[in-house]
Amino acid sequence: MRMVRFEWDPGKEAENLRKHRVPFSAAQHAFADPNRIIAEDLAHSQAEKRYFCFGKVGQGILTVRFTYRNGVIRIFGAGYWRKGKAIYERENQVYQ
Repeated sequence: MRMVRFEWDPGKEAENLRKHRVPFSAAQHAFADPNRIIAEDLAHSQAEKRYFCFGKVGQGILTVRFTYRNGVIRIFGAGYWRKGKAIYERENQVYQ
């Protein structure tokens, strides 16, 4: 398996931690979920493409907003949002 590198802006992480209580160091784990879903963020992809990763972290489904820059995944947002959970469950055919 290829080694994946992550990066983020510390100021953005502090803001995300305050707003959503999710550190970007924890958000990295969503990418390790073998059932993760990657989707392009069509509403916010202008100069560079942006994406969502929906993956299981702990007991919840985490939505991570990110982009690729020079072969590195740059995280700029993360949270446990209902919409991301619904997409993950639909795509993985999870029925409750």
